[in-house]
Amino acid sequence: MFPSWSFANISFFQPPAFLMIGIPGLEAIHDWISIPFSSMYTAALTGNCLILLAVRRTPSLHQPMYYFLSMLALTDMGLTVATMPTTLAVLWFDRRLIGFNACLVQMFFLHFFSVVESSVLLAMSFDRFVAISNPLRYASVLTNNVIIRIGLAIVARATVSLFPLPFLLKRLNFCPGKILLSHSFCFHADVMKRACADITVNIIYGLYVVLSTVGFDSLLIALSYTLILHTVMSLASPRERSRALNTCVSHILAVLVFFIPVIGVSMIHRFGRHLPPIVQALVAYVYLVVPPVLNPIIYSVKSKPIREAMLRVLREKRKG
Repeated sequence: MFPSWSFANISFFQPPAFLMIGIPGLEAIHDWISIPFSSMYTAALTGNCLILLAVRRTPSLHQPMYYFLSMLALTDMGLTVATMPTTLAVLWFDRRLIGFNACLVQMFFLHFFSVVESSVLLAMSFDRFVAISNPLRYASVLTNNVIIRIGLAIVARATVSLFPLPFLLKRLNFCPGKILLSHSFCFHADVMKRACADITVNIIYGLYVVLSTVGFDSLLIALSYTLILHTVMSLASPRERSRALNTCVSHILAVLVFFIPVIGVSMIHRFGRHLPPIVQALVAYVYLVVPPVLNPIIYSVKSKPIREAMLRVLREKRKG
């Protein structure tokens, strides 16, 4: 139910809160819909936590590839935690209000972890390139200090890129009658459309952030795999080629699982205004919920060392 706020003769207005929505048109069965969502959130947190424990407790996994995988797992947990409270509050309890400042905080962390995930996937592609093109220097190139610096650079890049977004929104004059969001969480593209002011600066800066982070990363990942493919094709033995490419399969799947929904969300928010609201909502949920669920599955299935280490952690938990 909409809150009964009354604001008259206000020259500058920011709503005390926004009204979130679950899945448009399916409000009557939100209780049932909450079951698969709760299961996916649980699977995402459990799977990524298992990866972190497996890498930490297995000395043989203390290698650059698995350190980057730990970064990916930690990022997926952050992305899950960023949206889980409001999504489950809407689906379970029909608590749809989110304070204006709380919305901006959630929006920042949601986009922050998305940019971090994109950057981690780029770092993982560099890791695969070094491992395949120059295996003898792999350990000397990707030392622990280098990996720490890469991690810090990833966090710094995401923070600097996204820090202006909340302040660009706070300067806007909003419409008292436009407080209904399109999702059960706060997207920058969604929140800025609730303003009754010129949002050109927000649109341009938002586009700049997307192109300079996710867009730039996707191009470099494509370049990395072009170079990897060139290196693999120069190998004499078909068996060596197959072995080299198999080490990249998990990462390629993780890249596809992340970037395809990201492109879908970006296209819909810019060009899909006439699409049914349920389509926009489902694409956004796929973008935010599916990668954290699938990444642990992909790596546990395709990587034998990770699978064995995760099973070892589970057995230790049962014994304990």
